[in-house]
Amino acid sequence: NMFVVFLAPLGDASNNAETLDRRRGAFFGALVADALCLGSHYEYDAPTIKKAYGGKAIETYMAPGEHMGGTTHGVGWGRRKYHPGQKKGDQTDYGEYNILVLEHLADRGRRGGAIDLKSLVPHWQRRLSSPEWGAWRCSVTKQTLQQVEAGAPLESLGGMSNAMGMRSAAAIAAFDTEAEAAAAARATSFTHKHEEALVGSEFFTRVAWKVAVGGLRPRAAIEATAAQMSIWIQSQVKKGVTKFEEATDMKSALSKEEFVDDLAVTSMARLWDVGKTEPIKVGKASPTEGVLPSSVYMILKYEDDFLAAVQANAMVGGDNASRGVAIGMVLGAFHGAAAIPQHLRDGLNAWGKCEALLGRVLPPLPEGQRAKSEL
Repeated sequence: NMFVVFLAPLGDASNNAETLDRRRGAFFGALVADALCLGSHYEYDAPTIKKAYGGKAIETYMAPGEHMGGTTHGVGWGRRKYHPGQKKGDQTDYGEYNILVLEHLADRGRRGGAIDLKSLVPHWQRRLSSPEWGAWRCSVTKQTLQQVEAGAPLESLGGMSNAMGMRSAAAIAAFDTEAEAAAAARATSFTHKHEEALVGSEFFTRVAWKVAVGGLRPRAAIEATAAQMSIWIQSQVKKGVTKFEEATDMKSALSKEEFVDDLAVTSMARLWDVGKTEPIKVGKASPTEGVLPSSVYMILKYEDDFLAAVQANAMVGGDNASRGVAIGMVLGAFHGAAAIPQHLRDGLNAWGKCEALLGRVLPPLPEGQRAKSEL
């Protein structure tokens, strides 16, 4: 079995300067990709986004609904300001969730092991109940808060949402094995009970681990991870790979479209009409069956260009922030934190705080080595 090698212990390779930069890249890649989506999050009309941004790809962070009248049109949820307390350079709820998980991991005072919900859930409750939480609170987050306030046992928490919300970007830095990181991805998704949501987060965490620590290219990591997971995951990955191949085939009609990425992502899944005011094209919405193949498509298409990937993802709209965490994690792991453009480092409001927190969870550099950022 060809990928046994990828899962074997890597000894000193797991904490040399380059690997540590990739571990940091997985986290900051996720945050940067998420923050670039703050302005357009839940705007489902890609031409509206392009027009608002002057006919070109987004170049800098935007406040919620900036250049769009301050609101976005979340299909099925209506037009509103989804992140009322956030400003330019802040995170959506997806990025905020990844920061609160990093805070928890840094406060544990140890590396590796398992996530303990007995200490994570109270921290989560404080953060989500605070007036300082300026981002959207999704329906299962609100449901889980009510459960905790009612004294529900930890093992019964969560709602049946199939939305993919990755919170494990820091797991690539804070754990010593792929299995531990994968378990952390599931544990931090305690608000979700639906297996599709859990397995989606596990999938991209395993992919990012293989890239950051195993040194694989993203496509090889995606294929190896799909091979070790369920038939359902394999079918979702295949959708993304097939659409990537169509979109990059210069003979295809799709490749010639102005909004090629928007059309590709929209096509990923069926119409989803669950009593909303309007049907949702699942490819651009939050369910894992759209987010997972769409993120695979973006990772493959923009594998060699982190900035182009996170820009293109933001411009498609929909639940671009959910895709952004997956795309940013994997391509951030591939290119490393040092490859993130300076203006996106400087403009990310949480960068300094998270840099300090990451320093508390990363493995130490071997003696005599300097961090990549110092070279």
